[in-house]
Amino acid sequence: MTVPQESREAAFARIVAEHARFLYRVAYSLLRHPQDAEDAVQDALLKLYRGESWRAMEDERAFLARVVWRSALDRIRMRSVGVEDEDAEQRLQDVRPSPESAVAESDEHALLHELIEDLPLELREPLLLTAMEELSSREVGLMLGLPEGTVRTRLMRARAALRAQFRERFEERSQAVAGIRRR
Repeated sequence: MTVPQESREAAFARIVAEHARFLYRVAYSLLRHPQDAEDAVQDALLKLYRGESWRAMEDERAFLARVVWRSALDRIRMRSVGVEDEDAEQRLQDVRPSPESAVAESDEHALLHELIEDLPLELREPLLLTAMEELSSREVGLMLGLPEGTVRTRLMRARAALRAQFRERFEERSQAVAGIRRR
């Protein structure tokens, strides 16, 4: 049975309105640039609209997050092979702090973000999706194509690695600051 075009458009518009902010956050958590995140979401939604797979979604949030995540990964792959647009040079600047500013910066929040970026991708992805995007481990598993138990194990490993690295780096910074003050 063919669904009238208006009803199809209304259904898709509802999905977009309901999930747009969430999808942007998913893309931004991976791309770290507002325009790239917007473009990834737009590309993903356009692909979905042109097809019919979105009509059979069981878990809208997980399904849409997976599609946007893959769109964002495609953008990263395009960057790595040199396929970029005219604004790419401005956006590809390293956003991590320089060594000088990292030593001078004592903000624990900045240190935590840096440590998360240094995690292997297999640990960083589930951590970002659960912590930043508030997805359940089941939703993350569906999105990444992993069993829920594997997601939980990776989350546990990521958190343990962050705790250890955070303590180590924070102590190094504290000692460096104490050494500067003694001089």
